Amino acid sequence: MSTPCSPIQPDDIMLLPCSGACSVGQLSHQAAVELTAAGFGRMSSLAAIAAGPAPTTADTGKTRMFVVIDGCEMACCRQSLEKIGIGCTSHLVITTLGIDRKDSLRIDGDDLQLVKDAIEACCAEARPMIRLGGCMCGI
Repeated sequence: MSTPCSPIQPDDIMLLPCSGACSVGQLSHQAAVELTAAGFGRMSSLAAIAAGPAPTTADTGKTRMFVVIDGCEMACCRQSLEKIGIGCTSHLVITTLGIDRKDSLRIDGDDLQLVKDAIEACCAEARPMIRLGGCMCGI
C-alpha cells in the first residue's frame, strides 16, 4: 500500500463492476476479472461492500481509487455505492463507448478489449479522492 502522497499503484485501485444480467453487465464483470488477473487493480464485490462484512469494509478503507464500471446509463453500481456513502473516483458507463446493451449474457472479444482500455484510461485521468486529514480512502 502506498502512502497518501505517493503515485497511485495498481493495488490502490478497486474495480467495481455492475455485473448486470445483460451483455454490458457481463462486459463490466469480465473486464474487471481480466484486469485484476493482469495486476491492474483489485476487483471487489459490490454486494459484499453493501453488506458490510468486516474484511471487505476494511479493504475499502485502504482504497485510494474506486473505479465503478456500469454497463448502462441506469448506473446501478454507482447509485448503490452512493447510498452507502462511498463515492467513486472514476465512473465508466459501457454504453457510452458505443457498445449496445443486449438482453444476452454473451460478450464480444473486441468489445471486451475496448472496455478494458477505457477502464485503464479512466484510471490514468482520475485523481485520488481526498478527505480532510489527508486520507485517500475515497470515502
